[in-house]
Amino acid sequence: MEKRWIRKPAPDAEQVRHLADALRVNEAVIGLLCQRKVCSFEEARAYFRPALATLPNPMLMRDMDRAVDRLVRALHLGERVLVFGDYDVDGTTSVALVFSYLREFFGPSRIDYYIPDRYKEGYGVSEAGIDFAVDNSYQLIIALDCGVKAVEKVAYANQCGIDFIICDHHLPGADLPEAVAVLDPKRADCPYPYKELSGCGVGFKLMQAFTQHQGLPEEPLYELLDLVAVSIAADIVPITGENRTLAYHGLRLLNDRQRPQRPGLDALRELAGIQNAELNISSLVFGFAPRINAAGRMGDAKRSVAMILAETTAEAKDKAGVVDKTNQERRGFDTSITKEALEMIEQDALLRTASTTVLFKQDWHKGVVGIVASRCLDKYYRPTIILTESNGKATGSARSVVGFDVHQAIEECSDLLDQFGGHMYAAGLTLPVENVPAFREKFERIVAGRILPEQLIPPVEIDQVLALQDITPSFFNLLHQMEPFGPGNSNPVFMSDKVYATPDSARIVGNSHLKLTLTQDGRHTVDAIGFGLGEYHERILRGEPFQVCYTVEMNEFRGVKNLQLRVKDIRWE
Repeated sequence: MEKRWIRKPAPDAEQVRHLADALRVNEAVIGLLCQRKVCSFEEARAYFRPALATLPNPMLMRDMDRAVDRLVRALHLGERVLVFGDYDVDGTTSVALVFSYLREFFGPSRIDYYIPDRYKEGYGVSEAGIDFAVDNSYQLIIALDCGVKAVEKVAYANQCGIDFIICDHHLPGADLPEAVAVLDPKRADCPYPYKELSGCGVGFKLMQAFTQHQGLPEEPLYELLDLVAVSIAADIVPITGENRTLAYHGLRLLNDRQRPQRPGLDALRELAGIQNAELNISSLVFGFAPRINAAGRMGDAKRSVAMILAETTAEAKDKAGVVDKTNQERRGFDTSITKEALEMIEQDALLRTASTTVLFKQDWHKGVVGIVASRCLDKYYRPTIILTESNGKATGSARSVVGFDVHQAIEECSDLLDQFGGHMYAAGLTLPVENVPAFREKFERIVAGRILPEQLIPPVEIDQVLALQDITPSFFNLLHQMEPFGPGNSNPVFMSDKVYATPDSARIVGNSHLKLTLTQDGRHTVDAIGFGLGEYHERILRGEPFQVCYTVEMNEFRGVKNLQLRVKDIRWE
């Protein structure tokens, strides 16, 4: 697929020189910092060494005082608390964090957790969950990663005599639930300075406020930041500001092999085959998240929470094995449904040329429609919605392209929907099956009228032009210190001009991947791999110079480490 190369604006040269003198660091790296608005010595120090002491005061969040007061009252009155969370990674890590922390105060008999069944109860706060609380004499529910739109369900809980504390990070609707407290930095009236916390991050802030209220040290709470890091990675929230600090310290915990690791995550690490690798955001996204998510996609997400909370290695391996088996089952559905979805597009002339993809098939597995939407977006790169039938309704997931707000487009079709929610780039929706054709037509019309032609071409944002001779181990070590990388603090992408493949180095590996050694001047060489770029092989063999854009990584094979370029795209002038 053609890609759109976008050069980021060059930083101010004087700023770069000034900061390079102050830090005595390579000017190319300083340029990257300045592009990220890190332009002073103090900002650079905070960027390279994010400090937990700089986290915003949790009491700045609207309703936090009410949430803490209600939690403390439950503690003192001997009430029972139910920790309720969504079935995805953010929800299950949120539940594991809050449940494990509060269990030390409430004791095992006064606190439990509940994850709704994706198929019987659907997303978010459920009536069945509230009934479970009533039947088991819980007086307080803490809802995590959901609840900000649960107006009717919270009203039902109020009728049942059960209070709610909501910890959410999704966009609120027009009306907030009448809960004791609604903690959500995206509330229009919330003065909390950082708006992009994960759901687990909001749960962490509640625990932080509770800890401060009780006059307790925060170090035991910080031991749970590994869970916050997993949630931040899996939920694709920006790695900026407070999220970057939380992720930085969470990853330090995960990579500190001198301290006892959480047995559940350690077992997951082994199953993912990354037990000896240093973890980063990417390895959490691709190694941890699919396995934790699979339990909720294919059945009971409580299995993921139980795995995370496992206290012994044997218990953790047993529960992780169940989760991994579920993930293998998920892969089978994912592969077959993706193949079917792509064939539906390819065989329909209108779908092939549309500005959107909206597909519906009643027997597709509900648990993988979000993944299938992402796969279709990778292939056709346009706002995509994949729907299946569940409980007599069409329900599914949406994914979007860079710069286009799919949530807003769906909202403009709300007259055809039963419910919807989500973010700019990912959303969920439910509608009557008979409304699917009308929804498909209206959604296409809205998107086609608003989306820019260039938004339908996948972008590659290039930070800087770099000479291959400048790619050295010391340069990579400086880049490595800029981690954790992710949205808002992306792994730097470089471009090099007039490069060649060294003789006999270019070859196809794994059917479609390109492996080669690059040189620019005939003297300096660096290994490179381009996944899915095998189509360029024949032209590279002609010996014409080309441009390449890439990230720099350290590849390890059989214990030997060497620098390698991860090629994103190639083009000829």
